[in-house]
Amino acid sequence: MIRLERRWLLPLVGLACLLLLPTVVVGYGSAGRVVSIGDGDTIRVRQQDRAITVRLACIDAPEMAQQPHGQRARDYLRMRLPIGSTVRLDVNTTDRYGRTVAEVIGEINIGLALVEDGQAFAYRQYLSGCNAREYLDAEVRASRRRAGVWQVNGGITRPWDFRRSPRGRNIPDGTTPGGRRYTCRQIGSSARAQQLLRQGHTYLDGDGDGEACESLPR
Repeated sequence: MIRLERRWLLPLVGLACLLLLPTVVVGYGSAGRVVSIGDGDTIRVRQQDRAITVRLACIDAPEMAQQPHGQRARDYLRMRLPIGSTVRLDVNTTDRYGRTVAEVIGEINIGLALVEDGQAFAYRQYLSGCNAREYLDAEVRASRRRAGVWQVNGGITRPWDFRRSPRGRNIPDGTTPGGRRYTCRQIGSSARAQQLLRQGHTYLDGDGDGEACESLPR
């Protein structure tokens, strides 16, 4: 009898793991619908009764001021993610602007596709939350084909370098008025935060409830 129990122990453990697996997979990502495309690496997604701003994880697309490449990256993202399409968000973190940083999965991994087709770079500084090798290999393939940003020998100025340049200090990024972003700490008051929200700074409303920077004093 003891031999029989031991004989069936391993299969029963394996079956228990399989039964638990769907719960783990479902919990890994959250679904939503695309409501707008800001630029080549920023979108708005509605989840049930709230809309959130999503920064695509592990990539950096050309800024809108880096024309024509910024516009091409946004057009590419609009083609891949039509308004109303369903996506899964594999969330990495929340950035200092209150944006959800996530890998966006439609029919494919959209961020990885942007890199593969030369519309964005692997964002080396922030690759830890993704499969770094996948993104770096996709970038190598794009550069060899001289696709998109790689039509320029060595690739165009990297977006992270552009943002640090004099020209890039105030850039129209397609997601905020005038291209300037604020943190709640910089704003200082709830009244000012609500004013900025009405002007289009939707990233200040992190939970999509219509109120910006809820941590600030009223």
